[in-house]
Amino acid sequence: MSTPPLRKDAARNWRHIVETARQYVDDGKPLQLNDVARTASIGVATVYRHFPTPEALLETVALPAIEKLLRRAEHALAEDDPWVALREFLAAVIEVMLTDPAVPPVFAAATDTLEDTGDLKRGLATAFGELLARAHAAGVIDSSVTESDVTPLMCGIAYAANMQSDLGPTERAALGLRYLDLLLTGLHRP
Repeated sequence: MSTPPLRKDAARNWRHIVETARQYVDDGKPLQLNDVARTASIGVATVYRHFPTPEALLETVALPAIEKLLRRAEHALAEDDPWVALREFLAAVIEVMLTDPAVPPVFAAATDTLEDTGDLKRGLATAFGELLARAHAAGVIDSSVTESDVTPLMCGIAYAANMQSDLGPTERAALGLRYLDLLLTGLHRP
């Protein structure tokens, strides 16, 4: 069952709420629905009607980046070289985690508010599992390395790059990619 399209005014309000929330997230401000309503000059009830919780709004803000990441995972799965495919996907994850501040808390959340968020995260986990399995089968990564090993290492890379508060998002992403290269050099079996 699909959701009926929003009226033009409701769609405009929805977009304005999301744009305002995006600015809050990018500025590092807490995402409180009442504050977003006030900044967007939209009634609090309207904001709550569209987004019943701050988590729902945060997930909505993060969804475009997560959708793009899933497309990059699908592109990596089409790559013939298992090592290049795994490396490409992990680089895309690091880049998104370091350039879009809405994504890390959505990835870290124990539960998902929106069905789309859960579907996308499961799709990413499945793609990552396939990429890692292909790398194992090709013998380009130690067979003892598991998804459970790589996931916290990826979080560690993002954390280490984010510690460089004097760098902008682009520079932090470049640093994160450098850290990823160092990690992958250690995991690679030529």
